[in-house]
Amino acid sequence: MTSRTAHAQLARRRRASARARRRRSILFALAFAGAIALATVAIRPLFDSAVRDLSLPLRHASTIRRQAADKHLDPALVAGVIYAESKFEDSEGTSSAGALGLMQLLPSTARFIAQRTGGTRFTTADLATPDVNIAYGSWYLRYLLDRYGGNKVLALAAYNGGETNVNRWLAAAQARGNSFGISDIPFSETRAYVAKVLAAERDYAATYPHELGLG
Repeated sequence: MTSRTAHAQLARRRRASARARRRRSILFALAFAGAIALATVAIRPLFDSAVRDLSLPLRHASTIRRQAADKHLDPALVAGVIYAESKFEDSEGTSSAGALGLMQLLPSTARFIAQRTGGTRFTTADLATPDVNIAYGSWYLRYLLDRYGGNKVLALAAYNGGETNVNRWLAAAQARGNSFGISDIPFSETRAYVAKVLAAERDYAATYPHELGLG
């Protein structure tokens, strides 16, 4: 065999070896990409759930469903109020105004509810119990909706800003012959609160229809 022939054979073997290495590299890359795709599909629901829980948490869904049904409320509205008040943090402490628990009820409001509902053994400490807090908050929300003819804007404004203020604002608007909406709420905090609850209500209805018994 001449040196030229040997050199040609060696060159062919090297080219064949290089092609084999490229094929192996391509196959490895495809296998790796497939593994990544499968892993992404597997963990995506967990990732989405974690993001959802952080951005729009929902806890005590069974209690919310039960109390909403008992008080003839939209469970998404109850969830929206809890989100605006405490973001579902059970450990939510006393606010600067003295409100307590998931639905941030004032002790004076809770005592009023206890008197109206026969809760003779109620103590302020009971508001730390999620079931009690949601039951009392839902009752109060129903009371305010009835008080203002089912008007959610007025009821939510009263939940945050107090009935006395809402009654005064409403009377002034009526005296001027005007209607009363979110933009008419004088307190910026209460105005933002009402808008936040209504937005959260829509988000909870869209995100948790099954958990809230909406569909």
